[in-house]
Amino acid sequence: MEIKQTALGSQGLVVPMIGLGCMGMTGFEEGHMYGPADEQEAIATIHRSLELGGNFLDTADLYGPLKNEQLIAKAIEGKRDKYIIATKFGWEIDDENKVTWAINGKKAYVKKALERSLKNLNTDYIDLYYMHRLDKNTPIEETVGAMAELVKEGKVGYIGLSEVSSETVKRAHSVHPVTAVQSEYSLFERTVEERGVLATLKELGIGFVAYSPLGRGFLSGQIKSLADLPEHDFRRGMPRFQGGQFDKNIDLVKAIEAMAEMKQVTSSQLALAWIMSKGILPIPGTKRRKYLEQNIAATGISLTEADLAQLENIVPPGTDTGAPYDEFGMGLND
Repeated sequence: MEIKQTALGSQGLVVPMIGLGCMGMTGFEEGHMYGPADEQEAIATIHRSLELGGNFLDTADLYGPLKNEQLIAKAIEGKRDKYIIATKFGWEIDDENKVTWAINGKKAYVKKALERSLKNLNTDYIDLYYMHRLDKNTPIEETVGAMAELVKEGKVGYIGLSEVSSETVKRAHSVHPVTAVQSEYSLFERTVEERGVLATLKELGIGFVAYSPLGRGFLSGQIKSLADLPEHDFRRGMPRFQGGQFDKNIDLVKAIEAMAEMKQVTSSQLALAWIMSKGILPIPGTKRRKYLEQNIAATGISLTEADLAQLENIVPPGTDTGAPYDEFGMGLND
């Protein structure tokens, strides 16, 4: 099954209807983001994705740090022109390749981060370059101005922003056309809708990319208790996975699973089809071919108005499923 293509934003970037989030394919410094990773299986997953028409890969310098980009370089070697690569900068990484946990959007840092990403990805251009988080101490105009120069130099094809407000989007877009905004979005997380960000993007012709479209794995139905999360998994610290909130979320998942069963699809596929029905591009993360194939198969599911209404009924907008980040993480969103 060949994946349908879609325009992401109105600046000319055309991508498959579903992308591949690569964050989980490498560990993170001492611990693991989503449990241990297997490099060979991760590379095989990227190759399988391409075979199925899924050539849009999402990474960031933060993941690893830097190891994720290096893994992608290995996977795409000799076939760079077949892939669309999106990466991000913003979490400051020092000259020892350590994350300082500050956000840096200054012009000099943008250029430095880009050169480092080009080297790690072993390429001379990045298709879509995102600001990972807003640097609240640097005017967005300075950051986007620097990104615009990279476009002029031919090192970046299109620019994007991540986890930003409508106001920031408008200011950025007036400096240089923004192609895409990436934020967390799923049946479990609809803040961008509630805050009017999606409406702003529609008005400006900017595409929207949904990361964690399976609610950090909740909507896959694979997580029944906290014991199902590996020991160093960062989700253990998220409010969404704690105490009574966890139990409430499991009840919602059960209702979604029951509906998926009626439609003879998995709960993951149903959750992804719901996102795609809105013209939004999901980038579910996986490091295994089995799940990749399931996710890509979701592009062939069509949902009726009644199906959509039923899903909205299970998880109405405004349902509290717990904050997606701890207090520090939430404080970094715009």
